[in-house]
Amino acid sequence: MWKEFKEFATKGNVVDLAIGVIIGGGFQKIVNSLVNDIIMPFVSIFTGKIDFNDMVLTFGNTSIKYGSFITNVINFLIIAFSVFLMVRYINKLNKTLEEKSKEFNQKLEKENKFFKKKKKNQEQDSVPVPTTKICPFCLSEINIKASRCPHCTSILDEKEEIVGEQLEISEK
Repeated sequence: MWKEFKEFATKGNVVDLAIGVIIGGGFQKIVNSLVNDIIMPFVSIFTGKIDFNDMVLTFGNTSIKYGSFITNVINFLIIAFSVFLMVRYINKLNKTLEEKSKEFNQKLEKENKFFKKKKKNQEQDSVPVPTTKICPFCLSEINIKASRCPHCTSILDEKEEIVGEQLEISEK
């Protein structure tokens, strides 16, 4: 069980989620400060109330803290808009990367097709490697690796092979 939990906890998704929660907590403090210290005092100029958290509607012994609710709604809207902007930017980056990846893959396919065609043409145009040669003594066709002619039993050396190749070329 411990091994399974360890594998689960060390997977990238769980670690990414943990990092996101930590950064989100820090971001929430920044947004709370922005709303409480900058936005709400600015709004209080128009409403006449300095602290929205003190805005309460009382019915008997029950109090409804609508000022605190308004502050939290503004916090949420700012955080949601910030996340929207980040997701939008990331999606735009991903789309750009996908387009570039497609372009690269298309270029790669074109190059592969070009080289395959070129390779096919080279295979068709290439001259076959000779497997036989002509004996310079009896002019019989023999294996290219032979060191002695099987017909006339002459010993073939390198000089004689060159002569044999010259005879072969001149006969064609």
